[in-house]
Amino acid sequence: MPPEVSDIFARLESSKKQYMKTGAQDEASRMGPHLVRLSEGAVPEYVKLTKYQQFCWRTMGKAAKVRSKPNPKLELSLLQAHMRMRPEEFTAYVWMTTVILAIISVAIAITLGATLVAFLGLDVSLTLLVTILIAVVPPMMGYALLTSQPGSKAKARARDIDKRIGPAMSFISAMASADVNVDVIFKELSRQEIYGEIKNEAEWITRDTELLGIDILTAVSKAAQRTPSSKFQEFLQGVVTTSTSGGQLKPYFLQKAEQFEKEGKLDMRQQLESLGLLAESFVTVVVAFPLFLIVIMAIMAIVPGGGGSGQFTVLLLWMVVLLMVPIAQFGFIFIIWNSTKEAAM
Repeated sequence: MPPEVSDIFARLESSKKQYMKTGAQDEASRMGPHLVRLSEGAVPEYVKLTKYQQFCWRTMGKAAKVRSKPNPKLELSLLQAHMRMRPEEFTAYVWMTTVILAIISVAIAITLGATLVAFLGLDVSLTLLVTILIAVVPPMMGYALLTSQPGSKAKARARDIDKRIGPAMSFISAMASADVNVDVIFKELSRQEIYGEIKNEAEWITRDTELLGIDILTAVSKAAQRTPSSKFQEFLQGVVTTSTSGGQLKPYFLQKAEQFEKEGKLDMRQQLESLGLLAESFVTVVVAFPLFLIVIMAIMAIVPGGGGSGQFTVLLLWMVVLLMVPIAQFGFIFIIWNSTKEAAM
């Protein structure tokens, strides 16, 4: 082989190796082990539990270690939700909170049951049923809500990422058009507060490359495994696949920006259609139906022999006016407010 050709192949191989490294790694390799001088007054940030979580860990920590089984799904949910707790600590927190709720519920149930029997003279069987419900339902609901907390936070982060991924892709494609390196793109993205949770995902990638010394493709691959958003995961996996297969990232970023822009328009149209359906349901369920029901029940209470006892009908009428109508209105208001809030992200 001529020396010119071998020299070309050697330079090509060295350029590939150079591309797989970050600027931080190159600088570290030149400088060797060295001290990093922090600004005056800077202290490391430790992951600390709250005082209540520390109390739960001291009380239920041993039981959580012994009795809890390995739960990779919980560990992934905590990681995706950015909840800085180990699975054992979260399990101890859930168990201790459930025990406290059970003790409070039992105390309230016994006090309320004794009051109903002593002062109001209610039936013992009915009082016992109410007491059992008050003692059992709050701990069960509390346990269900606490165990679903990591998954709920992860889904909330995923929704935030999906809503902001279009503008973020425009930012990434604009920087790629200026021939900016991938690690620098994610570093600059981590400084943009307007991109919400995407900014936090970019911060983790920058932490892996600059603090832990991981190459950019490995850091992006790890970010794809831990992100809660399927869209952002697909994008990051595409970055790794395009880079390792010898493709160019600039056309890939431009294509993804155009794709997410079109998907954002379709999602916006779908949300507007959903809001229109909710508005029609609100008029039917919350406005028209309660009015007809109140009129019918009022006539039944006035007309003798209109069906059932008059006092019972009046009681049902008060329940419809004071409970059913306000709860239905606040429920629809919350759903519509939540939908418009997500659409405005």
